[in-house]
Amino acid sequence: MAKSTWNVDTSHSHVGFSVKHMMFTTVRGSFKQFSATVVADPEDLTNAEIDFTVETASIDTGDENRDNHLRSADFFDVENHPQITFRATGTTKTGTDAYDMTGDLTIRGVTKPVTFHVTYEGTGKNPWGAEVAGFSATTSINRKDFGLTWNAALETGGVLVSDQVKIELEIQASKA
Repeated sequence: MAKSTWNVDTSHSHVGFSVKHMMFTTVRGSFKQFSATVVADPEDLTNAEIDFTVETASIDTGDENRDNHLRSADFFDVENHPQITFRATGTTKTGTDAYDMTGDLTIRGVTKPVTFHVTYEGTGKNPWGAEVAGFSATTSINRKDFGLTWNAALETGGVLVSDQVKIELEIQASKA
């Protein structure tokens, strides 16, 4: 397949994360508004050009009070940092339909290199005749590396929010 432009279908895609709460439970959340520019051959991502943008105010953890706290200056500071961005800088094939995609992740104005483990899930025609491709991607970051340092000590030892955050993407894109 040739390299071409693909549009992310946000209604069939998911940008999620999970973090340990109180050292022993997992809280999951997602961002409801995101977009991407993808120029790639989905069957060979080694020369893919990807720019991904997430609207930080669209965070949803299922708890309005927690979401408002995450939007505040304690965490994402959405007024001053309305977007999280990722720009791919290089991709290496690691196995059949598997890749390590490295790029620049920017959160709260801090940019660091991050590697996503990407799986090409396949392509096909949707019921309306459009060619679509599916991908999944995961990575883990230390939130403190990006200025997300708020926390609270627990009486029993440990902290309220872990430093490690798992990021999980499920992407469906349609050929432009």
